[in-house]
Order: sequence, then structure tokens, then C-alpha cells
Amino acid sequence: MAAHYLVTGGAGFIGRHLCTELLEQGHRVRVLDSLIDQVHGDAPPRLPPDVEVLHGDVRDIASVDRALAGVAGVFHLAAEVGVGQSMYEIARYVGANDLGTAVLLERLASTPVRRLVVASSMSVYGEGLYADAAGRRHDNVQRIVREGSSQWDPVAPDCGALHPVPTDESKPVDLASVYAVTKFVQERNCLIVGRAYGIEAVALRLFNVFGPGQALSNPYTGVLANFGARLLHGQPPLVFEDGRQKRDFVHVRDVARAFRLAMDVPQAAGQVINIGSGRSYEIAQIANMLADAMDVPHLAPQLLGKARAGDIRHNFADIGRARAVLGYAPEYPLEQTIGEAAAWIRGAQATDRGEDAWRQLEARGLMA
Repeated sequence: MAAHYLVTGGAGFIGRHLCTELLEQGHRVRVLDSLIDQVHGDAPPRLPPDVEVLHGDVRDIASVDRALAGVAGVFHLAAEVGVGQSMYEIARYVGANDLGTAVLLERLASTPVRRLVVASSMSVYGEGLYADAAGRRHDNVQRIVREGSSQWDPVAPDCGALHPVPTDESKPVDLASVYAVTKFVQERNCLIVGRAYGIEAVALRLFNVFGPGQALSNPYTGVLANFGARLLHGQPPLVFEDGRQKRDFVHVRDVARAFRLAMDVPQAAGQVINIGSGRSYEIAQIANMLADAMDVPHLAPQLLGKARAGDIRHNFADIGRARAVLGYAPEYPLEQTIGEAAAWIRGAQATDRGEDAWRQLEARGLMA
């Protein structure tokens, strides 16, 4: 049944794909977006023509009231995104992510909708799940990275070796960055306030999202886009640590479908759900795959041998709950779609700011 939905942050990378997904299902779509320079630069967002676009900040009550008028549900994607940047632009991240969500929730309390789906993040887990040689689960692993050390992997309390395993939603959160704190506050407040006011709330913990349309000039966006911006300018991708840290890369079209399912499926109400590909990839492997796809295989990644404050070693998704509750199944694996991403990067305009971002962290003592 067709409905009218609001997508906050809908002019962003994921939001634009979600708008397309919703329109293809026959829904009406309204977007509220502040169009910040770091994400959009001088280029206007390329949204489908049938989308109603409101330019405004989610912290502005009048803008939010205007955006909520007549909608049946809200997809809340508006947020500042970036683990590293959040460690020194703290007020910016807390203000946009948590105050923005608080304003939205206050207005929803007086203008309720059927369902609210909020974009959370895998960053709330901190380190992912690990197992030891005996197969015992370790779900509260933390690592200490000392300057000059090459010991990147965490170890068990008895100093034994650990290996990473898929992270499911039962793992306790371990908030290792300001960004992670803001995302956890967003998801908890949405679930708590939603329950109090009879609004069905769903939180999707997104893993590393990739695909055409990422902001290549934003050094705090996705890993693959950062690598692409470097390769586009004939520079090797900058890779922290030794490049063997593992992540889960999920295509933006799979993520857009997951959001739509989270709005539609009755059983999703009140749930926190991982959205990933269910596969793991080493970061240096990703850099090499993209270089090959862009036909610049000689540009091997530059291993920095340093870790960022707030970063983690391994984390990739167990998507069993998404499969069972949403009927979600990834359709665009990285191996089959990296050529599409490479083609889009080759045709894009981008300013490489990756090294500037690294220098900002280093100047503030946020590298080890």
C-alpha cells in the first residue's frame, strides 16, 4: 500500500538510493536535508525528480514540523559521519546527531507517525566478536595500541590468540569513539521515545556501505570512496595499521532495500538489526581490488603503520536476524559490483583530502 514518507538526510549517499527504492515501490517521498558542504560541496544533490526536497536542519523545529506534515513514517538518516573527525569536532557530532534526533523525537511526540527507522552503526560494537583456540566466545575484547608497536590484534585475558568471528546483535556495545556514542544515543532514544508514544521504532546497525554516489571529496566517508579519490589522482590509498583489519562491505542498494523492509515488516518493530553483507574483507585487499578495477594495479596501498584513536581492529556482520526478521538477503556482493563502483569513480570529480584528514589526526595526537 502506497504511503508518504520523510527521509531526513535524504540528499546524502544512502538517502538518495533509499528515495529511489521507495519511489519504485509507489510511495511518495519528502526529504529534509541541510546540504552541508563536507558532503555535497558545491554540487546540488541528484535526487529523483518526484522527490519533494526541503532544505533545513533537523535541529530546527520549524523545519522539522514542516517536514513531518502528513507523513506516515520517518527514515532518520541525518547525521555527521566519521569516527576520526568525531574525536576532535565533538560538539559538531553531538549537536547534529544527538540534539538533532532529540528535536525530531520531540516533534514526533506531538505529531506521531506509524514507524520510525533510524540509521545506527556497527561502530557501537567497538571491537567485533572473537573466539579463542578452544572456540570460546569473547564479546568484550579491547585492544591497547602503543606508539611504535606492531601488535595490532587484541589478545585474550590469558594472552592467548584470538580470531575474529561474525558479530551478532547480542554482543554488548563498547563505545570507542565520539561518533559511536552519538549513534548509540540515537538508536536508544528512538527506541525509548517510540515505545513511550506508540511509534514503532527500528534501528539498523549499518556496516561499511559502498556503491556509486559516495562523496569522494569527503575524507570521512566510506573507505572505498576514500581509496577511489586517491587512485583517481594517481596516489596510493592510505591504509592504517598493517592493512589486515577486517570489515564488512555492503552495497548501498542492499542497504536501501533493508530500510524499506524495516518500514514494512511488522515483526521489525522494536528491533535492532545488523545490515551488512555477511562477508569479511581485509582493508588492504579492498584497496588492491579497487586499484585493479580502476586499471591502476601498480598503485599498491601505502601502509601507514599507525592506528587512529577510536578505531577498532576487526568487525564484520552476522546478518542472521536481518534474514529471519526482514527477509533480507544481500544481492550485490563486492566482488561482482566493484567494477561498477570503479566506473563511477573514474567519471566523478573529486578533491583528494585523505592526507589532510590524516594530518589533522596526527596534529592532535590521535594517532598511535
